[in-house]
Amino acid sequence: MPDQHKPATASSDVPDREELARLVAEADTGGREPRSKAARTVLYLTALAWALFQLWYASPLPFQLRIGVFNATEARAIHLAFALFLVFAAYPATKKAPRDYVPWYEWMLGLVAAGCSLYIFLFQADLARRPGLPTTLDIVVAVIGVVMLLEAARRSLGVALPIVGILFLCYAFFGPYLPDLIAHRGASVPRAATQYWLTSEGVFGVALGVSTAFVFLFVLFGALLERAGAGNYFIKVAFAMLGHFRGGPAKAAVLGSAATGIISGSSVANVVTTGTFTIPLMKRVGYPPVKAGAIEVSSSVNGQILPPVMGAAAFLIAEYVGIPYSEVVRHAIIPALLTYISLFYVVDIEARKFNLQGLPRKRYRSTLMSMALFGMTAAAFVIFCWVVGFALGWTRDVFGAGASWAVGIGTILLYLGLLAARSRFPDLADEDPNNPDLILPDTAKVAPTGIHYILPVFILVWCLMVEQLSPGLSAFYGTCALIILVVTQKPLIALFRGQRQVMEALRSGVVDLFEGLVTGSRNMVTIAIATAAAGIIVGTVALTGIGLVMTEIVISVSGGNLLVMLLMTAVICMVLGLGMPTTANYVVVATLIAPVIVEVASLNGLAVALVAVHLYVFYFGLMADVTPPVGLASFAASAISRADPVRTGVQAFRYEMRTAILPLIFIFNHQLLMIGVTSWWGLALTVSMSLIGMLMFVSVTQQIFITRSRVWESAMLLAACFMLFVPGQVMDRIIPAMVSAPASEIEQRAAAVPAGEFLTVEFSGIDISGNDYTRLVRLPMGEAGDGATRLSNAGVQVIEFGGQAQVTNVRFRSQAERLGVTIGDTVSAVMVRNPDRPPQELVFIPGLLLIGAVAALQWRRRQWDQPGMPKKQQAMA
Repeated sequence: MPDQHKPATASSDVPDREELARLVAEADTGGREPRSKAARTVLYLTALAWALFQLWYASPLPFQLRIGVFNATEARAIHLAFALFLVFAAYPATKKAPRDYVPWYEWMLGLVAAGCSLYIFLFQADLARRPGLPTTLDIVVAVIGVVMLLEAARRSLGVALPIVGILFLCYAFFGPYLPDLIAHRGASVPRAATQYWLTSEGVFGVALGVSTAFVFLFVLFGALLERAGAGNYFIKVAFAMLGHFRGGPAKAAVLGSAATGIISGSSVANVVTTGTFTIPLMKRVGYPPVKAGAIEVSSSVNGQILPPVMGAAAFLIAEYVGIPYSEVVRHAIIPALLTYISLFYVVDIEARKFNLQGLPRKRYRSTLMSMALFGMTAAAFVIFCWVVGFALGWTRDVFGAGASWAVGIGTILLYLGLLAARSRFPDLADEDPNNPDLILPDTAKVAPTGIHYILPVFILVWCLMVEQLSPGLSAFYGTCALIILVVTQKPLIALFRGQRQVMEALRSGVVDLFEGLVTGSRNMVTIAIATAAAGIIVGTVALTGIGLVMTEIVISVSGGNLLVMLLMTAVICMVLGLGMPTTANYVVVATLIAPVIVEVASLNGLAVALVAVHLYVFYFGLMADVTPPVGLASFAASAISRADPVRTGVQAFRYEMRTAILPLIFIFNHQLLMIGVTSWWGLALTVSMSLIGMLMFVSVTQQIFITRSRVWESAMLLAACFMLFVPGQVMDRIIPAMVSAPASEIEQRAAAVPAGEFLTVEFSGIDISGNDYTRLVRLPMGEAGDGATRLSNAGVQVIEFGGQAQVTNVRFRSQAERLGVTIGDTVSAVMVRNPDRPPQELVFIPGLLLIGAVAALQWRRRQWDQPGMPKKQQAMA
């Protein structure tokens, strides 16, 4: 049996790049590459036209020039038409279908499918004049459109989503023949055609709207940033900074994949982009092939949860919950940091197990100096962002209406200065990871070569988080900045270097721009199809009322127990994840199960924030690319590592247990989502204790802390994790956190809630079955103001009389409605903080003491039980 700890030979490590390219194409852009120049030109121009349309739709120019203005329905129809045409042209129908040319019937199918979508655009006015009364032509177009959409989903996403869609269609039509529990009166063909295709209640609903308005621009932003060279830069910087540490290539893979996650919304593309370089290097320093691939999978998949550019499902969360996308980013930042920092700990433990070393570097630095350099670089970036933010705020006071021009000129000057500094350094070469003489570069020489890539990202984040612009408009401005960068960086660098090939460099920049636009469109196809196909499930729920039935079924199966309900939801997400992408998985589960979780939680006396529930579903949907036997990211990694894909997926799932535990934590501890955190020291304490708890949880799953853990030591660490993760739940067992105040004080209490926080209210009423219920609800109070206004902004209007309060109105699609509040509910009590309850942070003390006790025990025996020591030596010791 070969020694896994010896460096692998170069020949065994070299991945088949063509095979990897085909794998990414099959998953993201389509596996067909026609040889015909005419066919390639049609595909190229279609993708380019789609990108230009989306840029025009997102820009303020149509409204300023009063030309080319499209409403939401028209834009969604055009958006889906592009996607459908590209699917039938670029994705072969079967494995045996031709890859090197597009058959004539595929062109026809693409045109028919696109025509069915454009029918909504062309005849929108006529359809609006006859709502619910479709003509024969309307019905024919709708039926063909749904069939074509399901076929497009099968080609681009696999069979899982089409099967789910067909099951929901069957449920809609065969309702009268089903068992009583799930029976309904059924839908006629005209009614179904109207629901699924001719209105915004089905395919052209919220999910496709988010794909049209927001997601495309973010995917395009990532594609252009990658084309500009940011992906290679991020990987090289990660290796220069971390490659020399113990197990350095794995740590660099984590950092590189996190940075690449900013520019790639695809787990498979992330694995291939970084894994082609990182996995062979991990194998070289001694990581077994399975673990090398699994580390890359874990770090790449988690890129979808890393703000500010999260996966497509994050935009759907903002739409479904009814909050700005910037709020989703704020809530998601701490869990994302915890999962990546803990992954560093995972790879360090694996390096300790096998006593692995890092790679050599050109100039020797001590570990302390390297860590100091890393810390100073991170601090410099934070200070830079703060200074720029301060300067932007200062320009408003000085320049007034001309502040935008001043900021623009300042940004251009900064860009030119960064390029002038960058021109003094050589271009980053694509090094061979299988080269046995590979030596890590000096960080000081690599870091300056791509600092200018930060500018478009900073503009995007500034517009999104500070200016509070819409995600679409923020992405538009960020993309415009990136377009300028892609076109001008090469000629400007050539100019600063005194080279004569300025015009040649400019032509190269223009080519990069068009290639980036086309790549962005091709990467967007699967997301557009997924969101559209998921609209069939959403339409069925609205048409049949199956959501209420699901609530009754799940509550009955779970026995009304919230924890059982949460575990059931996790299993459902992972089962659906066997064949569906994260976006479609989220839409299905969020439509069916998320309201049930809210219902069960409120009836169990747990006031859970709606965003926590949707993030819970989102996180478990991420397992789609990991869970064997269908996890595409695991297959991509195994193609590079030459390991078994199922074993790689199982190992990656084991690593991902640290990510899977996070949703269960923030459902019960909202402070991880920055809800209820009122001070900086409270935030620092929450983050630090949660991080310690996460590291201890990793130690339990890996069975190593200071040295190998015994069973009872792992049990002690688990108990400590519980105390550090959910201190409020522990303290609640002793003294309740909330006490009730009179219902008549609801407006007074609402006015007293700090800005951005929640008011916990207990409502009581009678359900449709005539049963009494009491539910606990957390209503977001938003900005400061009087109580009545803040309650109204949350979606509920209350009238007080005789010392009681009753709900008189609940706004449609408001947070209050989504949380189950209904007209006629009575306010039983307003929950306020218990003044006699000691701080829940006291629970941290026994948790830390347990960790200290385990550390002391393991420290004493570390000399004869080292993880990297062979078992024979351990026995001799």
